[in-house]
Amino acid sequence: MCMLGLTSFINAQSKITGQVIEKNQNAPIEYATVALYNQADNSLVTGVVSAGEGKFTINKVKEGTYKITIGFMGFETFTKENISVVKGSNVNLGQVTLNEDSQMLDEIEVKGEQLTAVTKVDRQVYDATKFENAAGGTATDVLKNMPSVSINAEGDLAVRGSSGFVVLLNGKPIQSDAATILNQLPANSIKNVEVITAPSAKYDSEGKAGIINIITTKGASDGMYAQVNVRYGLPSIENYDNANNPLRYGGDFTIAQQKEKFNWALGASYQRNDKSGRREGDVWTQIDDDPKFIFPSDGERSYVEENYSANLSLGFDPNDNNSFNFAAMGGIRDKTRLADIYYYDNHFEGDPESFQYYNHNSRNRQSDFFVTSLDYAHTFQNSSKLSASVLYEYTLLGGPTFNDNQKYDFSTPADQQYYYLKERNTNENPLHGFRANIDYSFKPSKLGQFEVGYQFRTLDHKGDFLYEREVIDPETGKATGEWEVVDNYSSNLNLSRNIHSAYGQLAGQKGDWTYGVGVRAEYMDRQVDYLGYQNGQLEPESNREVKNYDYFKLFPSANLQYQVNDGLALKTAYSKRVERTTTFKMNPFKEKEHSETLEQGDADLEPEFIDLVELGAVQEIGDHTIFLTGYFRNTQNLINRTNTFDSDSVLNRIYTNVGTSKVFGVEVGTSLKLTDWWDFYAGGNFYHQHISGEFNYDDTDNDWVINIPVDTKAWQYSFNLNTTFKITPTLSTNFSFNYLSERVTAQGEDSRFYTPNLSVKKTFMDNRLTVNVQWLNMDMGLLNTNEQRITTRGDYTAVLADGSTQRQQFYTTTNYVYEVDQIMINVTYNFNSLKNKSKKVKSEFGSKEF
Repeated sequence: MCMLGLTSFINAQSKITGQVIEKNQNAPIEYATVALYNQADNSLVTGVVSAGEGKFTINKVKEGTYKITIGFMGFETFTKENISVVKGSNVNLGQVTLNEDSQMLDEIEVKGEQLTAVTKVDRQVYDATKFENAAGGTATDVLKNMPSVSINAEGDLAVRGSSGFVVLLNGKPIQSDAATILNQLPANSIKNVEVITAPSAKYDSEGKAGIINIITTKGASDGMYAQVNVRYGLPSIENYDNANNPLRYGGDFTIAQQKEKFNWALGASYQRNDKSGRREGDVWTQIDDDPKFIFPSDGERSYVEENYSANLSLGFDPNDNNSFNFAAMGGIRDKTRLADIYYYDNHFEGDPESFQYYNHNSRNRQSDFFVTSLDYAHTFQNSSKLSASVLYEYTLLGGPTFNDNQKYDFSTPADQQYYYLKERNTNENPLHGFRANIDYSFKPSKLGQFEVGYQFRTLDHKGDFLYEREVIDPETGKATGEWEVVDNYSSNLNLSRNIHSAYGQLAGQKGDWTYGVGVRAEYMDRQVDYLGYQNGQLEPESNREVKNYDYFKLFPSANLQYQVNDGLALKTAYSKRVERTTTFKMNPFKEKEHSETLEQGDADLEPEFIDLVELGAVQEIGDHTIFLTGYFRNTQNLINRTNTFDSDSVLNRIYTNVGTSKVFGVEVGTSLKLTDWWDFYAGGNFYHQHISGEFNYDDTDNDWVINIPVDTKAWQYSFNLNTTFKITPTLSTNFSFNYLSERVTAQGEDSRFYTPNLSVKKTFMDNRLTVNVQWLNMDMGLLNTNEQRITTRGDYTAVLADGSTQRQQFYTTTNYVYEVDQIMINVTYNFNSLKNKSKKVKSEFGSKEF
């Protein structure tokens, strides 16, 4: 009886539904404000915001007569009166069309503001324009402000403590972190950032930390849009005794036009973003009870980075039911890391004798890429939709590493003629990637919207790694100008991977419940083959090793949200994910990074498989939003970088599967409109991580076998603050603070890392011209800003070829001190007030390998 009564009560509730559409493009409008008023006294009853398809639902509407208004920035407000609601009935307004109001556009842009954070059933949506300290920068500068996103000293982004996340651009799937493009996509072109921590089955299964979807600026009107941004950095304030002064400048432009059935956009960007700094290291190694070998170091650690990119997009909508879109993007990324290190006291413990040497190490990474896509969509009369897309990418990865050791005073005495060594590591790695998918969505019943689709992805990545040493004449001790191949560090590696996947997804809403459930079936086959060098020549093809790996797995997902009242919502979700590794981490040959470090991969690496469960609550109070989410993430086949002893002064970093990782934590965020002139946003992630397993390594070069147990756990956290003060309608100041706590690794820990930033923005010429002055990495000699220490230690037993054992110990700690108190000036000019509707294409394959 109780259940029958509850069912009758739910069915008796009334609701009003509809869909908001822009007139010119017949496209849905997201985040439109829908307000419901009592017809009799014009009092506000409730309000909602339209969802991604422009759809809205007002639940728990009492019997009566109402008026509804629907508004969005730059459009005339829609009003409908005398809406009669009968108990237990549903009122469907159908498609509500909004007309652009160009006369009101400027006024609305000043008075109407989007919240910094908006919570939806499966994602958090952030207004990128609120993060003023990112102006003139790149997508990376925007993303580091998200609540669960953190950044370390090397500029690597992580979500909930994991770097394994996928980036989408306007909803189009990308391959993992896409660092190449994130550093070339101008921050000024980003409108919203969506963080999807538990993606549904319709998304690609890759990304253990979820998905970040970047939404570029859009518009809805015929006409021309043009914007130019210029960025310039003042000379460095701090001196780090680097060989060259860092340079920071750049600019980007976008020209776009929407005219009836056609739209096009053309853009280009150039960024020079150098970084100066120092590296302070201390290392010791020990075998059995022998004296420790100690080699402290100090020297330059700087970056020179240049990014060029250009993009073109074309759109054609012949009618309301069909649309075609073509996009192409190309560019060059060139990044050089310079580590000129002085090893000033190399000695065995207790031995007064020591020696010194200087290591010049320059590691260059280049990426020339071109990616293009073609999309088609057809909407049927029953509102079902068919869409298809193809994408092709070519990326040429490469870049030399120079590793020169010489006596500290730069001389080469005759009695030390072999002490001066020049080495180089060259590589060229062409990559070809292709993706094709087809999707169909329809509404078969009252259960909701059903989506099905198929996707095929293929990757072909070839790599030649050649390590050479300059030949020294044994009689004269001088270089001959010739180079010889070092067999141990040279190889040829090829990777090919094919992925077939199909999915089914159901999403709908019943009363106060919003739900989604689906499953993705995926088959992957992978082949890695490699060949080494012998006597300076590539070995015969008959010696080539071939490793095959494949799987067929189901990746289910589900999400559920309950609207408790107008302001409070509860939600839960589950998602199964996979993290596929890069080609670089599968190279089984040692690669010499610099004088004290080798790097090596594992051709048998298995993908990581992840299960994620989360439970959260969202509270909206007027212009304020607060959300809290608890989550648990279990990772099988965890891939980690593990260090082993190679020789007295050299460690070997190996990427391998070490076991499992269990993470449970809480993320919290709040977006507050404290006054008309003060906005405050804060977000953080507090979690516990436990890594357990073991590492087995057969070092054929040294003829020993190593087994290292792994068992580390700790609490760690990160948080981001952002607050804006509007001093006048045209003058504002913004402060942000990004903090990352100490974190454990498989064999050590990384220290805390933080960056405070301040900016002042002034607009001129009716908001067409904007000048933004930024003070980045604020320090003033009082803090330890932009500084991070990495510590690793090992104590294990190696089994030698003759069966005897050897205790091997090492300890390494390195403090990276990067430039602080940077002053940047950004100038933006908009030639008109229209926005850009075009959507860029983005790298799917090569960006992960950079």
